[in-house]
Order: sequence, then structure tokens, then C-alpha cells
Amino acid sequence: MQEHPASYAAKPDPLSSPEHRAAGLKAFFALAERWGLDAEQARVLLGRPSERTYYNWKAGKVGNPSHDTLCRIGYLLGIHRALRTLFANPDNVYGWIRRENADFHGRSPLDRLLGGDVTDLAYVRQYLDAMRGGWV
Repeated sequence: MQEHPASYAAKPDPLSSPEHRAAGLKAFFALAERWGLDAEQARVLLGRPSERTYYNWKAGKVGNPSHDTLCRIGYLLGIHRALRTLFANPDNVYGWIRRENADFHGRSPLDRLLGGDVTDLAYVRQYLDAMRGGWV
């Protein structure tokens, strides 16, 4: 087996830091509030943690969220960043997610996100990335 040069050495995962995990969850809860999500919707987007875990996270008791949960937060924050890039109006930045959309078969992007699978989050993120690049 060939060894990688030092420049390819594994770098520490920034989400392994308790501070970064706490910041990610704090940003998620702020976004969930702006999107008007209820607790059950927010739990679905986070990968369905137990209610106790969810409320601990919301209270700032971060613990050690799973890699899946951290990836989900990354997708959701990426969706938010894309919306802020695409729209100047806050009503569009925060309202687009709930509006019916022909590209989502007449349903809202939030409906797709609430499918619950991480691929649903990835799909919406890729859709917005394509819009930013002019592919849609």
C-alpha cells in the first residue's frame, strides 16, 4: 500500500470540536425558528433524535451529535446560504422554503426536506446550487 505524502495527511474534522458542534446546532435552531418549524419538523430535519436529546440540544447541552446529524445541519445551512445569495428580500430568503414550486411537483421545498432522508436535504441543496449557477 502506498503512503500519502504529509500534505495529504488526515486533517482533524472541524465538527469534532465541541464548540463547532454547539455553533452548528445554535445556527440550526435559529434557522428553524426563521422557517417557522415546529419541534417535530425540526427533529425530522435533524435525523429524528429523541425528544429528550432534541430539547437538550435546543437548551445548549450539545453532547455528541452523530455524524449524520452534523451532515444534515451542513446541508440545511448550505440551503440557507444559497437562499441568501439568490434573494435580497428576507420574505423570499425565509419564505421560499414553504412556497409551492412546480419543480417540486407543486409541493414546497420544505415538503421535500421533511421526507426525512438525508438525500432529500441534498436534493434541495443541489437544486439551489444549480439555480445559483443558472442550471435550472
